[in-house]
Amino acid sequence: MNIALIAHDKKKNDMIRFATAYSEILKNHKLFATGTTGLKIMEATGLEIHRFQSGPLGGDQEIGAMIANNKMDMVIFFRDPLTAQPHEPDVTALIRLCDVYEVPLATNMGTGEVLIKGLQRGDISWRNIVRGNTENTITD
Repeated sequence: MNIALIAHDKKKNDMIRFATAYSEILKNHKLFATGTTGLKIMEATGLEIHRFQSGPLGGDQEIGAMIANNKMDMVIFFRDPLTAQPHEPDVTALIRLCDVYEVPLATNMGTGEVLIKGLQRGDISWRNIVRGNTENTITD
């Protein structure tokens, strides 16, 4: 599965703890992240991650393009609901794309844990059917 990991500045430490706790599950999938978040996760966990630009510089939109092209299977996006984001329209567009293309989306650690456990059990394998792929790992 292709999984995007995104975190606003005040949620990056939460994302690092999450990725560390679930690294044994995440290592079996292709990971994508916005710039700084991806770097911090890689440094903390050793996971291989394709890094896009940082969110404000277009990283959210790059992940959105993958969603719109049916190349993203799950998005874990730890948002900071208490801080105004200069790229809020991009954030809103990303969430909207997840809804339009039925891509599972977690916006906080609680929901992220539910999705990652579902991924571990195989509950997200329906994404392979949607994409016409019967393999467990998506590579492009």
